[in-house]
Amino acid sequence: MAAHLKKHPGQLTVVIKLGTSSIVDEKTHQPLLSILSVIVETCVKLHQDGHRVVLVSSGAIGVGLRRMDLDKRPKHLPKIQALAAIGQCRLMSLWDQLFGHVGQPIAQILLTRNDIADRTQYQNAQNTFFELLNMHVIPIVNENDTLAVTEIKFGDNDTLSAITAGMVQADYLFLMTDVDCLYDKNPRSNPDAKAIEVVEDIAELEADVSSAGSALGTGGMSTKIVAARLATSAGVTTVITRSSKPGNIAAIIRYAELQKAARISSRNSVVNFQEDGVPLAQTAALNLHAANHALATPSTSTPQDTPTRTPSPQITEQVPLHTRFLPIAHPIRDRWFWILHGLAPHGTIFIDHGAWHALSDKAGLLPVGIVDVDGHFAQQEAVRLVVVKRIPSTSPRHNPTTTTPITSPTPQRNPQHHPTHSPHPGLVHTHSSQIITPVSYELHNPAPFEIGRAVVNYSAAEIRRIRGLHSTQIHEALGYADSEYVALRENVAFFGIEKSRPSTPSFGRSTSEYGDLH
Repeated sequence: MAAHLKKHPGQLTVVIKLGTSSIVDEKTHQPLLSILSVIVETCVKLHQDGHRVVLVSSGAIGVGLRRMDLDKRPKHLPKIQALAAIGQCRLMSLWDQLFGHVGQPIAQILLTRNDIADRTQYQNAQNTFFELLNMHVIPIVNENDTLAVTEIKFGDNDTLSAITAGMVQADYLFLMTDVDCLYDKNPRSNPDAKAIEVVEDIAELEADVSSAGSALGTGGMSTKIVAARLATSAGVTTVITRSSKPGNIAAIIRYAELQKAARISSRNSVVNFQEDGVPLAQTAALNLHAANHALATPSTSTPQDTPTRTPSPQITEQVPLHTRFLPIAHPIRDRWFWILHGLAPHGTIFIDHGAWHALSDKAGLLPVGIVDVDGHFAQQEAVRLVVVKRIPSTSPRHNPTTTTPITSPTPQRNPQHHPTHSPHPGLVHTHSSQIITPVSYELHNPAPFEIGRAVVNYSAAEIRRIRGLHSTQIHEALGYADSEYVALRENVAFFGIEKSRPSTPSFGRSTSEYGDLH
């Protein structure tokens, strides 16, 4: 039975991510007890205010280095994993001691990408989080470095914290780092650099991201931007602020909540004024300073002359420096968040615009809309979906009844750059006989663009054989037909698009072939 997160009005779920440089000294590897103590005080204060807290803590390897009296992080993977095993015990012991002083219970959760690649395991992890939060326990999350290798790592704890925030349906994610906020230039070399407080659209962000990770950690500012993109797509307000001042977290939350209330009040006043017949231009002028200022003088007009108006919330507290990424209007939740971010893609399917339109209209992915395939993947694995402009073929499609096996193409370097593309720039496909096959879609006009992820019903080799065919021809091409769809609509998720959530299941639904939409 699935657990549910019981939330009360005004109750927030806050995820705080601490990097290794916030936990141990970069040179001596000694725990930074002053910072850790303030983090504990901050978490407990948030709890006392009625909020829920999840801590994503790096530092196992750094603590392991101190325990084994080593000067620097080794390069040999088994040694790194051994240090993680040594350090994780001491790290959790340290957290338990600090939280124990104030009577706050904690729990340890170690994850790898493999742990959430299976939908049931993802839900089990989510249920565990929900139950711990309902029990007023603070979960402390880290990547399971003892087991993780490159193929199953999240890559860095910034990404892990963003996935955790989406999993627990958090309201805020704090990415603690060694700078106060994002700047439009590098503040170390440009005294005129300006702080960026609010980012509404990450795609339009122009900021300095030259800050790299510490010698002990794996993240940098660029990984935090990626994490912010991921978290905001799940409806999580993401904040970058200085890790040496964790006490600022509560002040930033209060400020952000007041800003949010002011925006809602401002929007409501627009609606009310318009309903009362006041022109939109007058309404906009009245709302211009609504977030921070009350009207200077009381109105002398009668209620018939001008409609009354509720003042917006006052914001008087001096807010600490930070950068706040606002969530998207239509968050991606639950299953579609898991497809997009819980699963590692094993290949790419290139589809035409007709297939894209059909998916947008809640239809499944049919083979007739598939232009090309890249990679080697099996049934029920995740793949990228990339939209391309199909090049009309001058030769007839292969006969599905032929007895000649069609081998998977091998990417080969193309010595002459061609304005079209199959899987990778500068590559063309050749079969085992080294006969060059014509490329099938445009590379530059327009360029291919990725729209999301899908969990497929057929392997890469099978899809190569049925691409471009109608569903009725699948059995002829393969000798069997497990499904008329290459991917069911409920197994397709788009990036940051409301249509990621299909309105009705695709099982048993008859959908017309969309070849005429190409």
